[in-house]
Amino acid sequence: MTPLLLQVLPILNVALGLLLAFWTLTFLLRIVLTWYPQIDLEKGLWRVVAVPTEPLLSLTRKVVAPIGGVDVTPVIWVGLISLVRELLVGQQGVLSLVLMRAQTLA
Repeated sequence: MTPLLLQVLPILNVALGLLLAFWTLTFLLRIVLTWYPQIDLEKGLWRVVAVPTEPLLSLTRKVVAPIGGVDVTPVIWVGLISLVRELLVGQQGVLSLVLMRAQTLA
């Protein structure tokens, strides 16, 4: 492996893990906010939750209808992002294994 890749890989692993964790947290907040429909997500700090999640949720709502009047699309995205996070940067994730392999070879 090249020395540049050995320097970039740990940063990529941490950055991707943090990004996916942030995204999971925003979707979890969206789940909680569905209990409070009077909150306007377009105002104040709620935009921090709405902006990164709404594009994906609006696309998913076209495919998955509400179940019993409850929007389940944030739950679907929490599951998908958690899966991707485990597959990429989890303990047995692809990036984690490549990083460990590269460190043992170096």
